[in-house]
Amino acid sequence: MAAALVAAAALAVVARAEERPRGHLVIIGGGTRGPEIMARFVELAGGPRARVGVFPMASATPEATGRELAAELGALRLGDVRVLDLTREQADTDAALARLEGVTGVYFAGGDQSRLAAALRGSRVEARLHRLYADGAVLAGTSAGAAVMSRVMITGEERRPLSKDDAFQLLEADDVVTGAGFGFVEGAIIDQHFVRRRRHNRLLSLVLENPRLVGVGIDEATAICVAPDRTFEVLGEGPVVVYDATGAEVRRDGDGRGLRASGLTLHVLRRGARYDLEARKVLRLGP
Repeated sequence: MAAALVAAAALAVVARAEERPRGHLVIIGGGTRGPEIMARFVELAGGPRARVGVFPMASATPEATGRELAAELGALRLGDVRVLDLTREQADTDAALARLEGVTGVYFAGGDQSRLAAALRGSRVEARLHRLYADGAVLAGTSAGAAVMSRVMITGEERRPLSKDDAFQLLEADDVVTGAGFGFVEGAIIDQHFVRRRRHNRLLSLVLENPRLVGVGIDEATAICVAPDRTFEVLGEGPVVVYDATGAEVRRDGDGRGLRASGLTLHVLRRGARYDLEARKVLRLGP
């Protein structure tokens, strides 16, 4: 499954190299959404002229979450905020597509990313979201809404947990369960709540399994803003950790599980830093 997702990601990068999206991504690691992060989303969406679609389906209580997000975004003086709480069947309807007419910003709520992917993946609405992004809209998501941004999506599940109380204690191949995300950000795997919840093992395992993909771990109260040229800027209070195994020597043990590597590159970035996802290099470490 992981190999197929990586192959699809690589093909997508080639296919879209000539026509890059004109929109931006604001990918939030969870926790609080500070004014700096939300101000950037509002600015990119168009402020008072914006039309924003909120997708709350990752939440266990999507109706309440949708209302809360609509109120929060409305208080930021956005022009129009609409909640699209869709089932998979509704995501293929003309009515759902009509509600996306003129949308300049999209916001994916947190919760369980698998619920959001199940509702939209492969639907007409997902295809329209890609079109909106290509045409210049800003897409934002927090926590689960961040995880779905990459094509290889971390589900949060583990194949060989060592205990019920502490997940992802292993650094091994084929332990982290992934699914198909939306693939708005190419060539990367996104993880969230990264430093706060000690998720290094799971992201590092996936990067060593898939060395063509950069691992981007975003902490709480922190975001990356991805520009059309595939560079991102760090916003907010915490760190963003980048794992890059592009030039590393990566091997597996004889059992296929144990991972070995030499030459792995690691970056720890904070507010004001810039990173180039295509060139795989830090452009600016700080303001």
